[in-house]
Amino acid sequence: MKRRSKRYKEALELTQQKDSYTYAEAIDLLKKIPSAKFDETVEIVCNLGVDPKKSDQMVRSSCILPYGTGKKVKVLVFCEPEKEQEAKDAGADFVGSQDLADKIIKENWIDFDYCIATPSMMRVVSKLGKTLGPRGLMPSTKTGTITPNIGHAVEEAKKGKLNFKMDKLGSVHAGIGKLSFPAENLIKNLEAFLESLNNARPQSAKGEYIRSIYISTSMGPAVKVG
Repeated sequence: MKRRSKRYKEALELTQQKDSYTYAEAIDLLKKIPSAKFDETVEIVCNLGVDPKKSDQMVRSSCILPYGTGKKVKVLVFCEPEKEQEAKDAGADFVGSQDLADKIIKENWIDFDYCIATPSMMRVVSKLGKTLGPRGLMPSTKTGTITPNIGHAVEEAKKGKLNFKMDKLGSVHAGIGKLSFPAENLIKNLEAFLESLNNARPQSAKGEYIRSIYISTSMGPAVKVG
């Protein structure tokens, strides 16, 4: 049985005072509980009322967090030579084509947080599915990461665009900012994420879509909101 730290036990005691909290109450609570020695990420988990085994009920989309994620994002771009300067001017950290694909395959290199590709480069990127897919890095039209408008896509990624995808258990996990953010900024980010998640509801999904919502810090217990 995993032993919990004194800090975690104190945090757990505080979060169990109510069955559920409003957004503002939950954020305020996360800021009051004993924190780790680093600026923790505020994370959200939404359990969905969809069947993850059905392809037409897959939930995958993106949203722009108004106040960003608080994380410096490294962006990799697969594009044609004539678009490389556009990507670099927009702030891309790595730009290339087959050379980058070879590096990923041969070195298992994944020192980036976001991957964007032009449509024609998917002939190269498609071979990277086994490496990028499980890490949520595979470009997709649903998240706007397969696009001819490379500059705009890079700028959005740098500003805090968040891609999310349902897991095999029917849940969506995401980081919506840092604990050091002002409470009102975290609430705005939370609301923006939930709006995007609702907009991504599959047409074939029936009944209750978002069954439960929990938020937590990286190292702390979860708080139910609703």
